[in-house]
Amino acid sequence: MKKTILLSDHFTIRKLFRFTVPAMMMMVFISIYSVIDGFFVSNFAGTTSFAALNLIYPFLMFLSVIGFVFGAGGTALIAKTLGEEKPAEANRIFSLLIYTGALVGVFFAAVGWPLLDNVSVMLGADEAMVDECVIYGRIMLLAMPFFILQIMFHSLFVAAEKPNLGLVVTLISGGLNMLLDALFIAGFGWGLKGAAWATALSQMVGGVIPLIYFIVPNSSRLQLCRPVFDSTALRQTCFNGISEFFSNVSATVVSMLYNLQLMKHIGEDGVAAYGVIMYVAFIFAAVMIGYGMGSGPIVSFHYGAGNRDELRNVFTKSMMLIGIMGLTEFFLAQFLARPLAHIFVSYDPDLLALTTRALRIYSVSFLLMGFNGYASAFFTALNNGLVSALISTNRTLVCETLAVLLLPTFFGVSGIWYAIVFAEVAALVLAATMLVRNGGKYGYLRR
Repeated sequence: MKKTILLSDHFTIRKLFRFTVPAMMMMVFISIYSVIDGFFVSNFAGTTSFAALNLIYPFLMFLSVIGFVFGAGGTALIAKTLGEEKPAEANRIFSLLIYTGALVGVFFAAVGWPLLDNVSVMLGADEAMVDECVIYGRIMLLAMPFFILQIMFHSLFVAAEKPNLGLVVTLISGGLNMLLDALFIAGFGWGLKGAAWATALSQMVGGVIPLIYFIVPNSSRLQLCRPVFDSTALRQTCFNGISEFFSNVSATVVSMLYNLQLMKHIGEDGVAAYGVIMYVAFIFAAVMIGYGMGSGPIVSFHYGAGNRDELRNVFTKSMMLIGIMGLTEFFLAQFLARPLAHIFVSYDPDLLALTTRALRIYSVSFLLMGFNGYASAFFTALNNGLVSALISTNRTLVCETLAVLLLPTFFGVSGIWYAIVFAEVAALVLAATMLVRNGGKYGYLRR
């Protein structure tokens, strides 16, 4: 039986990989479940429903952004507090964030409900798509508090030194999602409404199971207790997680811009192709996101413990692993572009050709996105939300927004697909600058 890996351990490459693999697998499975959703909607409900799903989904993700803020920002603060040998305080912060996250989810669901019609139109939905956007959105809003908790627990399980348990919960909720997709969409013929119910019910399960685990006595580092209001902890959590806020808001804005540009230059087929790319790209990006999620608590713990040698060790090994993963993903995406596109749009040869070409262009960004994403996650783990937000906001909201708006003027539709590549190259300059500039301050670079 393999020994449990603790945050306080010294990490070899093998041990670092072992500890982060559950988080990486968890994010990959989450993305695969999203792909399954898209597969059933695209193949059993049609292009209009698939396009409607991709139009309204960014708005729903915007409403759930507090889950990413509390998840990443809270995990950084809790792991740092554990490194400072303050377990009781860490549990109080953990409990405060869980209860606050659930309440915020209820509030955002209530706010989002009456806005869906106008938001759908604003995002470019035509008359045939608006009703589908609203139906999907309202069902999903019913699960919003659970979805926010599910997002938070993805990170918090790692801080609790239970990444494998987080993976198990993801497998359970995701497996349920796939089964219900098949039943509701393919079996009952409910179309996009069936996809919404399948996802919403799986999110409820994904939020409730961890909640029960942390309420009852458990063997992890964290336990839900009576919350104590702590404005300082909430502010620090939000400060730590501000990059996740801007990153997700930026991603929402950029997705809307992509859809608007594609509707303008190509039409419904362009939005459908972009939807396929987002599903596929998320699978590849999920590996990098999961690595940042899995390694972040290690960084936070040793930062809190003042162990600069281990900080430097983890940072150096992480750069090596990310470089290897980026190269592997690029070559895989080039080779698998057509088979992956075929899963979704095999029914339309022209759309299949468009999607395949666009995916091959988009996949060039995989060579760099891991470094940019890790740089942002690394500073979040160091409890420096400002630098983390600067990197993530520059990457998406500034660079990618400018690219998707300007490049089509010069390169036509190809400019839309090349926008992400331009953004990653430009963002890498700032990310590298921030890493070098702050290396001495935190001790992860030798001076």
